[in-house]
Amino acid sequence: MQDNFIIDLIDKAGYMAEIRRNLFESIKNNFQKKEFDIITGARQTGKSFLLKQFYNELTATGNQVYLVTLENPEILEAINQHPERIFDYIPKPGEQRIYLLVDEIQYASNPSNFLKLLFDLYADKLKIIATGSSAFYIDKNFNDSLAGRKRLHELFTLDFEEFVIFKGADQSITGEIRLIRENPQYISLKRSEINTLFDEYLVFGGYPAVTLSNPVDEKREILRELLNTYIKRDIYESEIQYETKFYNLLTLLSHQTGNLLNVNELSRTLQLSVSAIENYLYILQKCYHISLLRPFYKNIRKELTKMPKVYFNDLGFRNILQNYFETPQNRIDKGQVIENYLFIRLRQLYGEDALNFWRTVDGKEVDFLVTTQFNKGFAIESKFNETEFLVSKYGKFRAAYPDYPLRVVSYVSLKPENNVLKI
Repeated sequence: MQDNFIIDLIDKAGYMAEIRRNLFESIKNNFQKKEFDIITGARQTGKSFLLKQFYNELTATGNQVYLVTLENPEILEAINQHPERIFDYIPKPGEQRIYLLVDEIQYASNPSNFLKLLFDLYADKLKIIATGSSAFYIDKNFNDSLAGRKRLHELFTLDFEEFVIFKGADQSITGEIRLIRENPQYISLKRSEINTLFDEYLVFGGYPAVTLSNPVDEKREILRELLNTYIKRDIYESEIQYETKFYNLLTLLSHQTGNLLNVNELSRTLQLSVSAIENYLYILQKCYHISLLRPFYKNIRKELTKMPKVYFNDLGFRNILQNYFETPQNRIDKGQVIENYLFIRLRQLYGEDALNFWRTVDGKEVDFLVTTQFNKGFAIESKFNETEFLVSKYGKFRAAYPDYPLRVVSYVSLKPENNVLKI
């Protein structure tokens, strides 16, 4: 066995080592289950750091744990020859259960075969937790569904509560945020401090490295590095032909946040074929940079053929594309920023499959429909200022969908229960 191939990830922020993402507990609850856990998400969201925390947790409780990365060419070459070559670098499972933590699983030539064979032969004595830099590579290379053998987890950038914790704010702040969300009429005495943190989150997003950095110039520089370095890796690994046009598409999308996505119009603007645009959009979704929200129709075939709306999975990433970091109150796109935040928050609470928007051919629209049970749920119209909301404009929707009661959610609210932080 060659212990030098067992990686020890460097904790770049040692003092933050005990701060855990929400996903930590979810996966920890699976430690004793047979199914392998696979963590996907955008680059630099903290997947490798999460593996390091699992390593520390499992080691501290006396388990036999090994952490390897498939960025190591020697290990990668070995397991590509045969999955059981992994036992050149870790012990073969025996009486004691082994935990194998694999970073960057997508680099394997056949990840599904690697996991499937090890599960089928050793599931009783071998538990694997693996990360992949994006679902795109895993989706492309996983030739087997691994049904019954895996649990898939998505790690996005920090949500607002995680952001507050990573900022090192007073612990009472997270408690106040929960009280705000649980009690519609509650007005926190710490609302000024919470609003300041929220404004920073809306402008700079939730990448952990950005959140932990100061001052503002450093935050911008880290976001610029994320854009320039890691998008280039996405371009290279997904074999994008026109790099500049790929960047241009991203920038165009940042200006169209919350708007209908017209593939034909993008094709004409960028002078790319419709199929190329669709491929680029697919890659951007699978690399966790954007999400497409589908329209709501009772006729599902209609829903799948109508234009979606586009949102970014991180607001800091969106804003660096425009190099625009004004505070929310001073932004010309303040409404788009709030709407994009609401998409992120609603997805966190209900899952992307539960979300849609509603729009008629004459342009009447409701920003979000959340389906909580069959043909029932609620609807939200997003506004920066609640005074922009005129209930008379939504009569057609309210008459057609009485089982989706509509309310406004805004940054500036007349009623406490309509404040965006209440969601």
